[in-house]
Amino acid sequence: MLPGAGPDDPTVTAMRARELGRKSVVVGDRVGLVGDTSGSSGALARIVRIEPRRSVLRRTAEDDASTAEGRLERVVVANADQLVIVSALADPPPRTGFIDRCLVAAYDADIEPLLCLTKADLAGPEAVLDYYTELELPYLLLRPDSPLDPLRSLLAGRVSVLVGHSGVGKSTLVNRLVPEAERAVGTVSAIGRGRHTSTSAVALRLPASPDAEQDPGWIVDTPGVRSFGLAHVSAESLLHGFPDLVEATADCPANCPHTADEADCALDGWVAAGRADPRRLASYRRLLASRAGETDTRTEPDPRGRPE
Repeated sequence: MLPGAGPDDPTVTAMRARELGRKSVVVGDRVGLVGDTSGSSGALARIVRIEPRRSVLRRTAEDDASTAEGRLERVVVANADQLVIVSALADPPPRTGFIDRCLVAAYDADIEPLLCLTKADLAGPEAVLDYYTELELPYLLLRPDSPLDPLRSLLAGRVSVLVGHSGVGKSTLVNRLVPEAERAVGTVSAIGRGRHTSTSAVALRLPASPDAEQDPGWIVDTPGVRSFGLAHVSAESLLHGFPDLVEATADCPANCPHTADEADCALDGWVAAGRADPRRLASYRRLLASRAGETDTRTEPDPRGRPE
């Protein structure tokens, strides 16, 4: 959409110019166009320039740097301001391991996270919120009949990326926010795993509120994902996804790997003194190990402290 265009203005169709070579254009990119930008039927413009990106949200296919697939970085979206992590409180149950990964990716991309807990009519949020109590992580609770005004106010004026496992109600939420989007809605199987209903990322303009002067913003709906690989994130950046643990590392020896077998790592004493949740340290070390291909990246911790 062209700068200054309103929600009712025509969409410009454009193709990447040959001179850009293999440089990819991703959702959220701001680009330079030449040619017919009228948006009329049959009009076609060319993308000749990609503006510098102020933020890039990435994920790796898998946390296994020993394989070509594991080293493959995928840009999810460019120029996003906010990552909305959609997680159901039941059916399927919340996966704090996935949420932790998304938080690391958000902090690494320097965008703000927002936790959106759906299906609050089926279960309470206490276990999940207790797990993140030290982070002061902004969150919203949503039931099927919840008004969306609080969420709309947090989306206004921003480009927000929605991520979540299949079956958590992300597509339903998108359809409520943008009724004309008609994103496919799936069902949850008997074993609590959702079917993938979104197949590609798409940017959607939020409808303007009649009584609001602020720009309503954009949302980027992404395909349901089972993993959010972090092999592209350095070990140092990974730690910043756990701000409740960062202070403790000041007492660690130089070049401390922060692994469980490092006798002088200060993280263990920090947790033992009650200054951080032991489940958070376990999740951090699980992500450290998964980056090295030492664990099954599909394993997720249960917020109630029980293995799934």
